[in-house]
Amino acid sequence: MKGATFGEVFAVKEFRVLFGSFALLVGGDVIKMLALSVLVYARTGSPGLSAAAYMAGWLPYIVGGLFLLSLADRVRPRALMVAGELVRAVTCLLLAFAGLPVWAMLALVLVTGLLSPVFLAARMAMLPEVLPGDAFVLGRSMLNMASASAQVVGLAAGGAFLAVTGPSGGLAATAALSLVAAVVLRTGLPNRPARGATGAGAVRETLRVNRRLVADRRVRGLLLAQWLPCVFLAGAEAMVVPYLGGQGAAGVVLAAAAGGMAAGQFVVGRFAAPPLRERLSLPLAVLLGVPWLGFALWPGIVWASVLAAVAAAGLSYQLGLQRRFVEAVPEEVRGQAFGLQSSGLMTGQAAGAALVGALGEVIAPGYAIAAAGGAGIVVALALAKALRPSPVPSTEGRS
Repeated sequence: MKGATFGEVFAVKEFRVLFGSFALLVGGDVIKMLALSVLVYARTGSPGLSAAAYMAGWLPYIVGGLFLLSLADRVRPRALMVAGELVRAVTCLLLAFAGLPVWAMLALVLVTGLLSPVFLAARMAMLPEVLPGDAFVLGRSMLNMASASAQVVGLAAGGAFLAVTGPSGGLAATAALSLVAAVVLRTGLPNRPARGATGAGAVRETLRVNRRLVADRRVRGLLLAQWLPCVFLAGAEAMVVPYLGGQGAAGVVLAAAAGGMAAGQFVVGRFAAPPLRERLSLPLAVLLGVPWLGFALWPGIVWASVLAAVAAAGLSYQLGLQRRFVEAVPEEVRGQAFGLQSSGLMTGQAAGAALVGALGEVIAPGYAIAAAGGAGIVVALALAKALRPSPVPSTEGRS
């Protein structure tokens, strides 16, 4: 199996367009949710509502993933991606300048967010079309690195915008980024046809295909392998702030985790040949949980940052699953399959944060983080069959 290189992948014009627009999307969303959280807190003085505002952008993935994902295969992908950027831009401008009450702001984010998994699915499903073979896996690696970097930059830029222009300025900045991304997508991508079309309604078709995908043992195993280990990673990261007593030092640890994620994606994508990359999926998934055990010893900020970075580097285990996932799903529902994967991931991360957060109410945060790490190890080992690549049948002795 011949491996591609990062240089070859980035030489593909359509990938560069997807890469640049994705970085703008992730960075813009971080600024948007930070600014909205600050705006709600300034209006209400309620920490609970402020936290709800920060999480509001992720909650619609549950509903959208269950009922609307078939749109990712029924609409031309370029049109769908451009529409997503325009919806985000209009939403941010309304939040910033329409003077909406808090309940209306949250409702607007929730309603417009229902299509977020559809827009993301269209983007991810186009990737194997422009990057065939192993190049697709490296493309996913580069997008993951872009996501980690954009989160760090987005947090820094969001803080700067909030300090200089206030939350409305931060929301306006996100709207501007979305408009730039819409132009980049519209001018840089060809108008590819939709992958599939059907007379059934979008909701009915989404439910039918979701059942079909989950009923397939191979697809189901790969979905669970991509979802469940990340549940406990998210739970551990959610406890970093209470572990550090609410200090700003938590940002250092979380930034270290983002850096570790980017480093892991680069190293595995750049230096591991495709067969090795797939064999590494199981040990890297186990690595996702091991460093968090160290929090039972209550490390200071330096060692906490190191442990978080090493743990997040284990997220590169997912690179070894990407080729098998693309091969396992039918091409005509590829968009919905990627949407289901991302929706389940978002939902699982929210559930993990809630679960470990509840545990942190009963035991000390350091022990809760260690428990999340231990649970992550157990889950990875239980998923060993799905995480290991299928052996290639030997042809020796055959005539």
